[in-house]
Order: sequence, then C-alpha cells, then structure tokens
Amino acid sequence: MDFFIHLFINGLSVGLLYGVSALGFVMIFKSSSVLNFAHGQLLAIGAFAFLVLVSWLKLPVALAFLVTLCGSFALGFAVERVFLRPLIGESLIFVIMLTVGLASMLKGILLLFFGGNLQTYPDFLPGWLAVQAGSVYIPPVYVASSLLGIVFLVLFGLFFKYSPQGIFMRSVADNQTAALSLGVHVKKVFALSWAIAAMVASMSGVMLGIINGINVHEISSIGLKVFPVVILGGLDSIGGAIIGGMIIGLLETFTSGYISPSLRDVIPYIVLVAILLVKPYGLFGLVEIERV
Repeated sequence: MDFFIHLFINGLSVGLLYGVSALGFVMIFKSSSVLNFAHGQLLAIGAFAFLVLVSWLKLPVALAFLVTLCGSFALGFAVERVFLRPLIGESLIFVIMLTVGLASMLKGILLLFFGGNLQTYPDFLPGWLAVQAGSVYIPPVYVASSLLGIVFLVLFGLFFKYSPQGIFMRSVADNQTAALSLGVHVKKVFALSWAIAAMVASMSGVMLGIINGINVHEISSIGLKVFPVVILGGLDSIGGAIIGGMIIGLLETFTSGYISPSLRDVIPYIVLVAILLVKPYGLFGLVEIERV
C-alpha cells in the first residue's frame, strides 16, 4: 500500500507539470489554431537557462528562477514576432511546418552549446520540504513541484477570469471575428499567448529537470507528451489539459512501478487511443457539429 501511495503522489506531481506545460500548448491552439511542435524545445531552453544561471553564474535560486521565467516570456514574444507574424494570412500548414523547423533549429542550438550528456542541478531544495506520513516519504522535489504547479494554476485562473488581457484572450479563443469587431487587438493576443506558453513550458522544464536531470534529447522529447495530454483532455479545453496531464503522469508512474520502466512511454498512448475510440474529441473537448 505504501508503494502504491508513493507512486500515486509521484504520478500526480509529474502529471501536474505535464498539465501546466500543456496549458501553454492549448492557449496557442485556442487563440490561433496552430499546433506548436517546438513546445518541447521551449521547455528545454527554460531548463538549460536555469542551469546556466544557477550552476555557472551562481545566482541565487529564486533570482535565477525569476530571470528564467522573464527570459522565456520575452523569447515567446520574439518567436511570435519574428517567425509567426509574417505568416499571418498564409495557409495553416505553412505555420505548422515552421514550428517543426523551429524545433529542429532550437534543438541544434542547444546541442551545440550543451552537448547530449545528462546534466543535473545542484541540490538546493531544503530538507524540511519533505513530507513523512508513516512509512511513506515524499522527497522535497515532488512537494515543491506540486506546490509550484498549484500556484501557477491559481494565478492563471485569476488572470484569465479577471484581468483585461485574460478576458481578451478568452474572447479571441471563442471567436476571433467577434473579438475583432469589438476592438480586441488580435495580434497582441497571439503574441501574449506565445509568451505565456513559453513561460509555463520553461517552468515545467525547470521542475522536471530538478526531478530527472536534463538532457537535450530527453527533455525535448517531453514536448511530444504534450500531444497525448491535450488530445486526451480535449484540444480546446484548458481544464482538460490539466486533468489529461495528471492521467498521463499517473499512467507513466504506475506502468514504470508495477509493469516495466521500458513500457513507461508506451502505455499512455495505448490508453489514449482506447479513450479516443470512445470519445473522439477527448474527455472535455467540445463536439463540433457542421451543417451542410
């Protein structure tokens, strides 16, 4: 039973990070209908930027984390402005292929500077963060990742519900034409969506790096796990992305603990296919009905 509880808590912690990362992916898709195949590389950039600031430049952890988030936010703006905005009005396939090329370019740059070896952060989490409940021990990294994920979810919930920019983003996601007619600056909303997506991906990359260490190939491939997460929850559902992330995290953890670590990355996709056979729009996706 203790082993089950340990796996359950670890799975929820990792799944929460998957869900927060998928939140940025869903935001981009809802606002611009673009599938961002460079999401994993944005996640990796945040993880390696934090490594440079903490291990090489010896900045305080809190300051390094804040600088990483701000830098990722600015990077998202730059990517949208330099690469995406010139393609406004072009076929959607051009934009999607651009994100594929951008992913390859960013991964190549990371390999050039950091190589393909596994690198780890210094141990900076205090021991008092750990939770001991009977014979069940929860390491500080899982407690910290869970708390940080919850804080980000609360902040984003408040942002989308009460801030003017959050309301504008929701209006564009629901109906771009209507938002334009009401005076919403859609291009600014697109830029903000990319900036926030890069920031949340960066945060997830840092926390996943603390848990597993960082390797360019492996942490970039985590971006591919965003696809089963968002498809499982529903491509247009922000809440579904969070729940989908938790489901994928639990499936990975239980598969690794009870069956085989080699099947860790396979079982979630099998379950995904099974669920989509029953609910093609995901668990919380909106069913589109077209009348001819």
